[in-house]
Amino acid sequence: MRKWYLPFDSKAYGPDVAAILTLDQNGQRLIPLVSGVCASEEARALLKKRKPSDLFLHSRAPKAALGGLFLYFSCAAECHELVQNMNSSEGDFWHAILHRQEPDAANASYWFRQTKTHPVFEELARSAEEIAAKYPAAKFRGGGKWDPLFFIEFCGRARGEPGSATEAAALEIQRAEWQLLFDYCARPRS
Repeated sequence: MRKWYLPFDSKAYGPDVAAILTLDQNGQRLIPLVSGVCASEEARALLKKRKPSDLFLHSRAPKAALGGLFLYFSCAAECHELVQNMNSSEGDFWHAILHRQEPDAANASYWFRQTKTHPVFEELARSAEEIAAKYPAAKFRGGGKWDPLFFIEFCGRARGEPGSATEAAALEIQRAEWQLLFDYCARPRS
């Protein structure tokens, strides 16, 4: 049986990306459910100096991967600027997450409907169920399919229950979501 956590390795994306991720927990950060202040001004400054192709030369979606890094550090304005007009499933997905964290459920729902489906949804559904199994009191309903609109509601409930199993599950599922989508965007094209 697979462990509940993802085998995320920041070094898989090259030394520059790994060095940036070391500024806050190497890709293991529990990103807040509500966006706030950028978690690392040093990361923001480093990312603003780089073009997507500098960090992600052979990646599937370099611009989306850079947007994901800004989102990881809670640099919402920079993420939004990158992803809002990407016209891709990855851009729409990051855009939706960003609005879910504002929190703006209606706007997040709109962008998840634009995303429609994504190749990471299947693995995200499995990961979410494994994480939720650690927190039965959270009452996360899986059902084998990823439902981003349900997760918007779940995060809303979690924000209203600080310190609860619901909040812990939401934070870990959101981390899995970030890791899977970032990996999809940042990995070299096959």
